[in-house]
Amino acid sequence: MTRRALEGAKDMILHNAAAKAQFRPDKMGKSDLALSEHLFAGLNAFEPGQQHQLHTHAGQDKLYFVLDGEGNVTVGSQQARIRPGDLVLAPAGEEHSLTNPGPGRLVVMVVMAPPPARK
Repeated sequence: MTRRALEGAKDMILHNAAAKAQFRPDKMGKSDLALSEHLFAGLNAFEPGQQHQLHTHAGQDKLYFVLDGEGNVTVGSQQARIRPGDLVLAPAGEEHSLTNPGPGRLVVMVVMAPPPARK
């Protein structure tokens, strides 16, 4: 695979990425933003009360960058409140989770390397 944007993209520049967030009433929404052979970027969108359960990624590092809203994050034994501009690293194999306690929405950019396997 060569360096490329996701299918349908015309170039490597994506303007107003946060506007691509897709919210779901039943669970966290996910939107893909960019994909290359070595890197993935997407959005996780949380309505108040939604969460991404504690989980790990073997062999993949993950960054969360808060674009909008506030939430709670856990990485290993660390817990913190996160706000726009905050960056969180979840190294490969480290348990991590995100929660939006409300009252507003939460949008987080997710960057993973290497990218998740595509089905």
